[in-house]
Amino acid sequence: MLKLSLSLLFALLFYLLPIGGNTSYQSTSGKVPITPVDSLPNAAKWPAELAVTHFAGPDLTPSPACLAVAPTGEVYVGVDMMGSLGKKPGLGRIVKLVDSNNDGKLDTHSTFALVDNPRGIIVRGDQLFVLHTTFSTETGIASGMDLVVFEDKNRDGVADGPSKPLIQNISSPKFLQSRGTDHATNGIRMGIDGWIYIAVGDFGFHDAVDRSGKKLTQLGGGIVRVRPDGTEMEVYTHGLRNIYDVAIDPFMNIFTRGNTNDGGGWNIRFSHQIQSGEYGYPVLFKHFTEEIIPALVDVGGGSGTGALFLDDPTWPEKYNQVPVMADWGRSQLYIHRVQPNGPSYTQQEEEFIKLAQITDVDIDASGRMYLSAWDGAGYSGNPSKGFVVRAVPKNWKYQAFPDLKKASIKQLTAALQSGSGAARLAAQQELLTRPAKSASAAAWKLTADRTQPLAVRVAALYTYTQLTGAGGIKNLAQLTEEPAMREHALRALADRQSVAASVPVEPFLKALNDSSPRVQSAAIIGLGRLGRQEAVQALLSTPVPASFVSPAPGTEGPHATPNAAIILPHLAVKALVNLQAVDACVQAIGTQNSALALWALRYMHSSRAVEGLMRAYQSTQAEPLKKQILATLARLYQQEAPYDGSWWWSTRPDTHGPYYKGITWASSPQIRNLLVQEAKNSTDAPFFRELNSRLRLGIPELGTDEPVVAAKEEVKVDLEKIKNKKGQVGEASIEDVMLAMAKIPGDPALGKKLFVSQGCPACHSIDRGETMKGPFMGQIGSIMNREQIAESILKPNASISQGFATVQITAKGNKTYVGFVTEEAADRLVLRDITGQVYRIKASDVVKREEMETSMMPAGLANSLSYEELASLITFLSQQKK
Repeated sequence: MLKLSLSLLFALLFYLLPIGGNTSYQSTSGKVPITPVDSLPNAAKWPAELAVTHFAGPDLTPSPACLAVAPTGEVYVGVDMMGSLGKKPGLGRIVKLVDSNNDGKLDTHSTFALVDNPRGIIVRGDQLFVLHTTFSTETGIASGMDLVVFEDKNRDGVADGPSKPLIQNISSPKFLQSRGTDHATNGIRMGIDGWIYIAVGDFGFHDAVDRSGKKLTQLGGGIVRVRPDGTEMEVYTHGLRNIYDVAIDPFMNIFTRGNTNDGGGWNIRFSHQIQSGEYGYPVLFKHFTEEIIPALVDVGGGSGTGALFLDDPTWPEKYNQVPVMADWGRSQLYIHRVQPNGPSYTQQEEEFIKLAQITDVDIDASGRMYLSAWDGAGYSGNPSKGFVVRAVPKNWKYQAFPDLKKASIKQLTAALQSGSGAARLAAQQELLTRPAKSASAAAWKLTADRTQPLAVRVAALYTYTQLTGAGGIKNLAQLTEEPAMREHALRALADRQSVAASVPVEPFLKALNDSSPRVQSAAIIGLGRLGRQEAVQALLSTPVPASFVSPAPGTEGPHATPNAAIILPHLAVKALVNLQAVDACVQAIGTQNSALALWALRYMHSSRAVEGLMRAYQSTQAEPLKKQILATLARLYQQEAPYDGSWWWSTRPDTHGPYYKGITWASSPQIRNLLVQEAKNSTDAPFFRELNSRLRLGIPELGTDEPVVAAKEEVKVDLEKIKNKKGQVGEASIEDVMLAMAKIPGDPALGKKLFVSQGCPACHSIDRGETMKGPFMGQIGSIMNREQIAESILKPNASISQGFATVQITAKGNKTYVGFVTEEAADRLVLRDITGQVYRIKASDVVKREEMETSMMPAGLANSLSYEELASLITFLSQQKK
């Protein structure tokens, strides 16, 4: 089996070699000649209704990690020559690209600013917000990640001076230093509410600080948001693995395509992000799924990158008003067609635009979409790989978007009524710079105008909210009386905790009984944010559905299946915990609100909660309730250790839960004593054994069905101890293998033996004098470095070079051939398959010809090798430079 695998491996390795020459993209309506961008035939596909054209190549935008487009069409590209695993600073920049005459072709460019690892960009007037890695000037090693803002007031395409920090330390430096940015903090996008939303990877962060001095620490990934002036930083959602960006619709619905957030299967999950929601990775999303908001779908393997909610009237209706999500691993921009489902959605995924390792997507106010592609630039960047394209509908006509700085308030209000989301946001942000009294009056007039589309009214609402602060609360409260605007008015009222003390609670309490679950959702979230104790009893009455059931012991619950029924009680629990409603929850035990109260108490690590639960346990005689109380106390026996940024759960974390690094606390002895005493007196030993095992309590007196795993400490990998372990390649993530390959030099002599012993020379020659049965391997080292060879082995579909794309030929007689074309003439073609077999097929016999989008070599063929073997093989191949 290994012999066949390596033979396949070498054949497809050569398929990945760059060939050069003229290239073209191919759409579903035929070939469109393009300036060469070191891409491949069939590397790009799109619907026939679109026109996709080359905009910039690797000479200007190598290794583009992110991009953003100004409403007037200027494109800012984050060039990242460090890539996801690089460590050397001084290799990143922001490049500004300008199509000055709007003919679809790049006219001028400039280096806007020098930054390392740019991961997200937002354009706002003369300001450019950038998320990037920082490096110590003394040591040259990574010191963290910052959200910063540049200015270009003279509009010369170059930042006026150094950036100003808005948030510092929003990724833990230890793992930026050891791994690079592969699980760090990533994309940024501004919503129509004026917040900057930040996609946080599962490195998390420790003591991130905003401009007000507020500090936050977060274990793991999620979404953080901050005001554009760098204040009011707060967690929006939590429990994601490695999201790269967010898509935000006109009504502040947020969607993510999580980057392989499984921890075991490396799968992609598309999810609707609801404020305050817990999505469970890694400690709850397998065995405690009743407690989380599940993703909407698991779509299998991939690597989610840039995201955008497409909201533009110039685009065809079927491609408009949809979240579009890039997937680097699949080289595909996807549409997720979402349909309302209670307070959330269901979805249907479909392919949209294919680009080689797409990284990001954005659109201007005239409807021009720009997409960046990594194009096989590797894990550490490549100066000859990467490009940017422009996409517009075929019937699209350019309409200039005005310079809003020169616009009057009346003109800005008119722009706020645009059908383009990019135009509305730009108009709003400019209105915020104008005299508040006149600008807010114009915004409120538009908000109250019931003849306007809802998206326009919501944009005006958030404009008014930002301009007026506490002064606008009365009008917003009145707006909750209108059904169409109720959800949005509630969200706006509770949006800024700086004015929460002035917000009336009555509209929220009333909305809890609204017929719309979306309005109920907004009310529950708002009550949790306002901090009013008078809301507790109403929140406690939120019904808990029958789907609130723990997975059976040893099984995994559904974590990527829509469950609209669980969302409202989930949010109510979050609100109760935020309100620290300990006493009310204890008092509700045994009532009709008991299920929700006990659910909330699982997260309330306070002595009052423990004492109240113990009193309730002693006072009740109902056996089912007694067990529920004991289970809640057992859950409180440990708590999550405070995160200090010194450890990370790695690419294959312990997913047992309910805590990743559980520690005991002040009330743990009381809980332990009660559990041990009750176990001794009970005839239901399995109940206590299951508690001990499921919650990983580590209490021997309770018994266990399996060895109890102690609280997990950071595991430091010793490469010397594991590098010769057979199958290690298959057991590790690709990123971990790549890091190991960089540290293990390998033995080329061993690599040569592997090459020969597996019979590879039968198909693949090293010497030009040998018979050419398959792709020539004698020059691979002069074309690809060790890292590129390793990546090609591990990810064979990442970059298939021109001339070696897999072709499937259907010929007369229902015969099928799969291979690559080695020769083609008017009357025949010659095909060679993966084993080296040659087929000569008459052109007249060809019934159908399809160029396939995947490599003939399946992924995982190196899985049985040890690190040392793979490193040796790579080193041997890298030395072939004849």
